[in-house]
Amino acid sequence: MLTDALKNQIRDIHQQLKSNLTNYQPRPGQNKMVAEIANTLAGSYHSYDRTLLVEAGTGTGKSLAYLMAAIPFALKQKKTLVIATATVALQEQLVQKDLPFFLKYSGLKFEFCLVKGRQRYACIEKIRQQLQQPDLLPLFQSTAPASLLQQLLSNWQQRHWLGDRDSLKEPVADEHWYAIASDPAHCSKANPVHHQCPFHLARAEIEGSTVLVVNHALLLADLDAGSQILPPPADCIYVIDEAHHLPDSGRDFFSAHAPLSFPAQYLEKLKKTTQQLAGVLPQHGAMTEVLKLDELASDFLKQLKPVQHQIELNQHHWFAKEPHYRFADAVLPETFASNANRLAELSGKALSAIEKLQQFLSEAATEHKVATKLVLPLQFELTAIEHRFEQQSELWRLYSVPQQKHVNQARWVTQDQKEHQQSSAYASPLSVSFLLDDLLFSQAFATVLCSATLTTLNSFDYIKQELGLSLHQGLQTLKVDSPFDYQNKASLLLPKMQTDPSSDAFTDELIAKLPQYMDKKAGNLLLFASYWQMQKVVEALRAKGWSFLVQGEASRQSLLELHALKVKAGEGSILCGTQSFSEGLDLPGALLTNLVITKLPFAVPSSPLEEALSEAITKRGGNPFLQMTVPATARKLVQACGRLLRQEKDHGRIVILDRRLVTKTYGKAMLNALPPFSQTIEE
Repeated sequence: MLTDALKNQIRDIHQQLKSNLTNYQPRPGQNKMVAEIANTLAGSYHSYDRTLLVEAGTGTGKSLAYLMAAIPFALKQKKTLVIATATVALQEQLVQKDLPFFLKYSGLKFEFCLVKGRQRYACIEKIRQQLQQPDLLPLFQSTAPASLLQQLLSNWQQRHWLGDRDSLKEPVADEHWYAIASDPAHCSKANPVHHQCPFHLARAEIEGSTVLVVNHALLLADLDAGSQILPPPADCIYVIDEAHHLPDSGRDFFSAHAPLSFPAQYLEKLKKTTQQLAGVLPQHGAMTEVLKLDELASDFLKQLKPVQHQIELNQHHWFAKEPHYRFADAVLPETFASNANRLAELSGKALSAIEKLQQFLSEAATEHKVATKLVLPLQFELTAIEHRFEQQSELWRLYSVPQQKHVNQARWVTQDQKEHQQSSAYASPLSVSFLLDDLLFSQAFATVLCSATLTTLNSFDYIKQELGLSLHQGLQTLKVDSPFDYQNKASLLLPKMQTDPSSDAFTDELIAKLPQYMDKKAGNLLLFASYWQMQKVVEALRAKGWSFLVQGEASRQSLLELHALKVKAGEGSILCGTQSFSEGLDLPGALLTNLVITKLPFAVPSSPLEEALSEAITKRGGNPFLQMTVPATARKLVQACGRLLRQEKDHGRIVILDRRLVTKTYGKAMLNALPPFSQTIEE
């Protein structure tokens, strides 16, 4: 239970934060959040199932709310608070703004750090080695230029660079970054020269930190690997922010894809690498693994040949209309199915041999038995081969899972006509609810999941099912409305339209009517449901003298900076974008006072995964449109409308040019799920 001492401590912290917040306004919703999170963590509702879903509207102050409730409790119980976000923007806000503010004024003493994946860090020793020996990586076509390497090393030595990709002042091309990125094979902590590398310094910060900020992908990867980076779930309080993304993040992480074509150049490189390994590692144990890898690779490629042959025989049928072919009900062709187990086994054994060879190379380098000039290129090559076999292992492991009565996977193959008809195979779980429950919710000390858009059509049922929380006895839910005065600060207009959005004539009507709903002197945002339709409308209106800043014509950041300059100069600006501009776009104050949504953001189930999800719902006697498409669209619409009011003093208008909001039953439900804007519906 929540003790009086902890309650008083949280109240005192809240008072300190209020006293130091600029333009502080009382927020009853934030107070409610703090209380519910604290009671959940303390086990007031359930002794061990401490799980809370919180939908907190824009302006609630949810970040400070969960920090106020969770950090004092974590310190008292000696737990680690892990905050997982979906976007870099929120990570930066937490690490650069919210946590420093909380640390300064809460009176608590604790450490916090941002935890990133290994590939985000450079290896300083790699940079030094490549500067000293420019021909160190002869097998790679694109190594980092010496001028870049020298600049990075100098910036690191002068502490002008933190050694990670995200703190670079100028971006580095992928192929150049790959040549200097940290990797477990080369950048071993066992070797003293790597002790001061950015990755190991960053990992050292974890041990003394009470608060760890991660992204969804790293959290899932670490849970799946058995908590190699973060503390075990039983020792963690998790706050999953932007939690509406977690099901998709889970599907992305637990999916697999692998190439089914191996170019002759790759096979030659594989053979050459094993030959070089045999020459560099003459000891008996290493030679055994070299021969084993060579044999396993050969057996794997032989086992794959029937699969490749079947794709060749069926390519005109499978890829006649689309570059992908989905296996209905995830039922694999006999050739795929009969070879899946053996391919999974061979690729797994190859990975084991590669891991042992990497250890031999690392030991040889540490003990100075083999020159660095010989070791480093082989470590790179082995890492590339390892990546290939990891892909194959994950794919064939999923393909070897028999599909039961209820299909639980989407499976498909693709063919790239531009790349010499290179084929790849894919597998993705339809649901990750059991995986999330097994790895996270059933193991964690406590979990709080929050977002501005967790409910769908005013219900938590959809997200409960997606996350696997429907049967959790202790699950609590809380919906906290935004403190914004929607009724007086924002208006919603649904103009009368002549054509249905599904009609070809709808684009022409948009071109004709949009000018009367745009303000040349204000900050405008036009959201389109398709890139194609946006281009058609922009092209036609530009011919009539209108000026636009259009997604895809410059980087997102450049567009936003130019938009802000124009609005602040009093010129006005019209920013145009598709779905990615409907979420995470922050245009406060005058930067956005006129939001126009041209069409409800329905996603056409055109991807193999969406097709499979739709198929599975139909097989169970359900309606995929109502059960999948409508909930997803409703959430996207709420997110899109959320672009308008970002601060309490903001004001403006939303225009939606899709009449299905009033003509369809599902549309009326979507309209009712929006914040309480003052509404005008033209008849």
